[in-house]
Amino acid sequence: MARPLRFRYAPGTWTADRVRREVFGPLDGNLGAQMTSPWYASPDGFEACRFDVDNGDTALICWNDEAAYWLGNTETPPSLWHTDKHGLAAAPTVVTEWAEREFLAELLEAEPWLAPYSTLARFFLPVLCSKDGADSTRSFLRDHACGFPDADADDALTFYDATLARGIFDASRETMAAKLGTSERVDHGRMAATMGEFDAARLLDDAGHGFAPEAAVDGGYSLDYRTEAGRLVEVTRPLPAAQRVAGPIAGLRETADAKVDDQLAGRAGEVVLFVDCTSFPDDDWARVFGEQPEPTHQPTVVYRYRPSGRLAGYVVGETGLDVDALFG
Repeated sequence: MARPLRFRYAPGTWTADRVRREVFGPLDGNLGAQMTSPWYASPDGFEACRFDVDNGDTALICWNDEAAYWLGNTETPPSLWHTDKHGLAAAPTVVTEWAEREFLAELLEAEPWLAPYSTLARFFLPVLCSKDGADSTRSFLRDHACGFPDADADDALTFYDATLARGIFDASRETMAAKLGTSERVDHGRMAATMGEFDAARLLDDAGHGFAPEAAVDGGYSLDYRTEAGRLVEVTRPLPAAQRVAGPIAGLRETADAKVDDQLAGRAGEVVLFVDCTSFPDDDWARVFGEQPEPTHQPTVVYRYRPSGRLAGYVVGETGLDVDALFG
């Protein structure tokens, strides 16, 4: 699987002639490309240019007497093969802001339906403009309503744009954005499971809890969240009954038990399991909410969001979190 957009950092003295010779020359020779001025002013202290590749790819480079920064969703020229890869936030702020502005403008020109959801578009920019994942991630958001069943895409996009606008992932944007993936095809189950982590984050925020993602635990792996009070949270998202043999009740239990057999083995009482039933259509959720099955692991929070922001659910066991009041 290709990675989300990242910078290549090439220390040394760079000039326009060197960029043309060592970067543009190989790119144009192999794929065909145009070397043009960037759409926006170069970052302070740097010169910059843009490469529009004949196959539709895009790359940017900016440079000064100390280093060059390359960012693109196309093949990397050989002169940059052995350079270090840096996350977007690792580059100088002026470089990151310029590069993101360039790619965001191109994204919104190609996908004007994203324009009303600028927070979401910028947040997921590293995957929405990635080499292999651009088409699949855009399709998941647009054609599959971000994983909501029986929902309008605009309503779903509004829900997640508002969630991200809270700033709850400002310090972990690239980590969380990358989870949506850069696969060439829409993997609906995996992508919906990723959005389940965003649903869980919204629920924690609704309950007034601060948190950090990717909480390392003994055993050499991480759980999804650790709250400000130290409470661990792991999220799972059952597939709707139409996509599995088991009905909604059995499906919920099977999905929860799979977590118990894996990451939550021996952690009863230590970790709160969030079972996100947002993928369930109304009928499936009505059965779950009516019977309120209790998974093997406790404590557990079982819930479902709708794009309107409506939340329903129930709690099994003592969570140590202020979530009960959210369910009335």
